[in-house]
Amino acid sequence: MTDLEQRLGEFAARVADLPRSHELETAEGLVRDALAELAKAKRRRDGGPQREQKLLRQIFRTLPIPVIVMDTGGTVRRINNETTRLLGSPAGYLIGRAFPLLIESSRRAVFRARFAEALRSEESTTFETRLAHQGRAHTVRLVLSRLRMPGEPQEMVAAVALPTDVQLTGPDSGKDTPDEALFLEAARRHELSAQLTRLLLDDESLREPVALIRAARLLGAETADWVIADMVRDGGLHRAAVIAPSTQPVAKLQRAVEARDPAEAPLVARVLATRSGVVHEMLSDDSLLGADVLTQMKAGSLLSVPIQSDDEVAGVLTLVRLRDRPPFGLADLGLLEEIGAHLGLALRAQRSFQRSSNAADALRSGVLPRSLPEVAGFETAAIYHPGSAMRAIGGEFYDVFPMKGGWGFVIGGAAGRGEEAASVTSLVRNGIRVLSAFERDPGEALRKVNDALLAQHTGLFVMAAAGFVRGRKVRLASAGHHPAALLQPDGGVRFTEGGGVPLGFEEGAVPATEELTLTSGETLVLYSDGLVGTRSSAGENYGEARLTEVLARCVNQPPSAVVKAIEEDHRAFCDDEVVDEVTVLTLRRSR
Repeated sequence: MTDLEQRLGEFAARVADLPRSHELETAEGLVRDALAELAKAKRRRDGGPQREQKLLRQIFRTLPIPVIVMDTGGTVRRINNETTRLLGSPAGYLIGRAFPLLIESSRRAVFRARFAEALRSEESTTFETRLAHQGRAHTVRLVLSRLRMPGEPQEMVAAVALPTDVQLTGPDSGKDTPDEALFLEAARRHELSAQLTRLLLDDESLREPVALIRAARLLGAETADWVIADMVRDGGLHRAAVIAPSTQPVAKLQRAVEARDPAEAPLVARVLATRSGVVHEMLSDDSLLGADVLTQMKAGSLLSVPIQSDDEVAGVLTLVRLRDRPPFGLADLGLLEEIGAHLGLALRAQRSFQRSSNAADALRSGVLPRSLPEVAGFETAAIYHPGSAMRAIGGEFYDVFPMKGGWGFVIGGAAGRGEEAASVTSLVRNGIRVLSAFERDPGEALRKVNDALLAQHTGLFVMAAAGFVRGRKVRLASAGHHPAALLQPDGGVRFTEGGGVPLGFEEGAVPATEELTLTSGETLVLYSDGLVGTRSSAGENYGEARLTEVLARCVNQPPSAVVKAIEEDHRAFCDDEVVDEVTVLTLRRSR
């Protein structure tokens, strides 16, 4: 018991030494307060840097000076609002691009050296350079500083651009708003497309190989500084046109570019191979058109598109803008690809027209003499104009030829155009020639040609006049042709009877026939309906009365002068727009 009592006494003493209950409550309260303070500290530790980051971002965006953040390769990673305003492009366009491309090309080497220096040094480096973008060029003091950020494995470089020659503009600077600028640019592109379409549809662009050079000149005047056209010919590329800036003394450079082999231009080869256009808004490779070409041009941007129609690639069209102009963009590329397609179609149409024209020339040589023969005692001259409205071989013809006991002539025109009309007029012309060896009367020759023409069942008819000349006597026959004019030495003008039924119109038709005696100095003038039937822009008819006035002024002049006077007066009457075929044949008794 004694031992048990002793142990119970010791336990009671230890219990008496324990803190009272209210002291435990106080300690518990202190612990709770400490935990609460720790929780607050944690929240402050988590939220404080986020607020600071937001503040720093806002400061960066609204700084009144341009600031650019780049990685160690010089690629733009961040820019502020003032930078986008200075360069004229949004952040989404500039971020991810190489910053050296925003430096004027002649100063890029200096920038790269200073950039490398900033990466090596703890100190900032400052130098003067020029930013060039969107047609804007600014001289700036550029400050480069290396940035080391805790926890980030890669360093950055901050560039601060302090403009020295530009007053930063505010919202009320009077400039076009972005929407207005986009609208005006779209309208400009639409007008350029319309101009080119009108140019390519012009008659002269079909008649002569001028479509390509006209298109290049238009593009050079409206949207580019340099225009280069390279065409595929004989299995290879050949430089076809080079348009240079008209405001700069670059004749020597233009000749050098013309002499360059297009095969030396990697960009041209790429476009030809891929059959798709390419745009370089900011040039990073000066060898795209061959060594030193773009450098000498001081090029800022370029685009290149194929000239093609369907599956055929006819060539490559390249446009270059200088550094002081806004660069080409995707909208320009789309427009030029469409223009390249239109130009390809126009060139194909031109080749087709040329083939048809060559065929027409070959057929026309069968109905028009290359030259008039010398006729004893007479002078002769003739003119023929195909007319600007002609899309096929014409139907008019004339001829002068020797025959037994004298010589003969014929003039006429089929009511139609094309190969069938040419074959009919050839039949009439050659038929009169052959029959002149057997017939003494041109009327009888025309009658037999009429029978032959009806036997062909062509449905075409021909107005013609034929004459057989023996000495001073002219036997003249008409099958629906205009009466001939006779210019006398005293200036008087009278007309023959003409008339008759056109060939191929009626079986058994008899031509109207008459006989003339030409005295020395008299001139017989035969002409087509295209001359006297012409109407002016005011609706007036040229007619035989005006022809009489012209002939009266040609007294004692040779036939060559007479036909020239008629041609010049006719051109003046129709404002140099000769629409229909015109044929005039003159014969003058010289002795």
